[in-house]
Amino acid sequence: MSVKNLSAEKRQRQNEKRRLTNKSTKTAVRTAAKKVVVASEKKDAAAAREALLEMIKRIDSAARKGIIKKNTAARKKSRMQKLVNRLG
Repeated sequence: MSVKNLSAEKRQRQNEKRRLTNKSTKTAVRTAAKKVVVASEKKDAAAAREALLEMIKRIDSAARKGIIKKNTAARKKSRMQKLVNRLG
């Protein structure tokens, strides 16, 4: 898409850079969440807790940057904590 002025071109470059960064962060959150689920399905409590801590760190970072909303972050953390707590 061609734009007509320099400021619009700059915004386009910035938006693309931010989109890729945000995409990377969201992917990291999903991967961390999947590790928690896989560990809990294997009934490995220690690995699940470790994966949970990593996931919480990534979710909090994404929420702080505004990539995901605060309530979404809280909901995801809560659900995963319930899952890990059921392991005992």
